[in-house]
Amino acid sequence: MRAAVCHELGPPSVLRVQEQPDPEPGPGEVAVAVEAAGVNFVDGLFVAGQYQIKPSLPFVPGSEVAGHVVAVGPDVGGLALGDRVLASVGLGGFASRVVVPATAAIVLPEGLDAPRAATFTQSYSTSLFALRDRAHAAPGETVLVLGAGGGVGLAAIGVARALGCRVLGAASSADKRDAALAAGAEAVVDPAAEPLKEAARAWAGGTGVDLVVDPVGGPLAEQSLRALGDRGRYLVIGFASGDIPSVPLNQVLLRNRTVLGIDWGIWAMTHPAEQRALLDNLLEMVAAGSLDPVHPAEYPLENVARALEDLLGRRAVGKIALVP
Repeated sequence: MRAAVCHELGPPSVLRVQEQPDPEPGPGEVAVAVEAAGVNFVDGLFVAGQYQIKPSLPFVPGSEVAGHVVAVGPDVGGLALGDRVLASVGLGGFASRVVVPATAAIVLPEGLDAPRAATFTQSYSTSLFALRDRAHAAPGETVLVLGAGGGVGLAAIGVARALGCRVLGAASSADKRDAALAAGAEAVVDPAAEPLKEAARAWAGGTGVDLVVDPVGGPLAEQSLRALGDRGRYLVIGFASGDIPSVPLNQVLLRNRTVLGIDWGIWAMTHPAEQRALLDNLLEMVAAGSLDPVHPAEYPLENVARALEDLLGRRAVGKIALVP
C-alpha cells in the first residue's frame, strides 16, 4: 500500500508518500481499500506536534476514510467483501489501505460516494451535536453561520436546514458565499463589506438571530454575539482563524444570551454508543434526502502537503478529500 508518513514534526511538507506492507486484519477486524480520506484541521495539528495527543514517530495521519472491504478477519459478522463503508480511524487514514475494527466500519447508504463519505463524520457530527443536542435548535429559528464556505460551515448549513431552521451565511470570498447558498443558506453576507451585526439583525427581522455557529473565532466573534436576540445561543466550535477571541461578558448577560462550548471530539470518544446513534441519525437523513453532503475538492495522495496547506490557510472551499 501507499501511505503519507510523518517521520518528523513540522509543516505539511514533512510528509512523504511511501510504499508499506499491506496490513492484514486480525480477529474482529476488516481491511478497507481506501477510496477517499478526509482532510481535517486536526491532521495538520498532529503533523505539527500541536495536538494534545502526540503519537510516536513515524506515523500516518488521517482520521476519516471511506472505501470497500477487501479482507475480513476471524469473528466478524455483518460485513462482507465488497461492502462500501466509512470509518473513523484516529490515525492512519492517509493511505490506500487501513485495518479497522469491524464495529467501526459503517455501511454507506446508496448514493453517498466515497469522497463525500470520507469528509462526512467529523463536520456533520459536530454540526448535529451542536445544533440539536447542545443548542436544541427548533424549526423556524434563525442561524448565523460564520465561516460558511468551510467544511464545518457548509455542514452546519445543511444540518440547520434539515432541522427546519433559516440560515444566514457569513463568508470572506465570493466563491465561499456561492457555496453557502448552494448548500442551503437563505442569504449570505460579506463581513468585510458591511457590518455583520447590523446585517444579521436586519435579516432576522430586526430582533437578532437565535443562534450563531462559530468555527472561526477572531474579530467577528463580538459582532456576532451582539447580533443575537433574546435568549440567543452562541456556539463556540473552533478557531480556524488562529485567533481565540475575548468578548465582553456584559453582552452575554444582556438579553439572557448563552455561550455554549462544542467539544464534539472528546464527547464522541467518551460516549461511543451515543455517537454511533448520532451518526446513524445523520445517515438516515442522507438516505431520506433531507441532508445532502457537499462534494469535497479531491486531491491525489501525492499532493497531501498541498491539501493540508490549502486547508490550514483557509484557501479551500468546503472540505478536501485525498484520493489514493
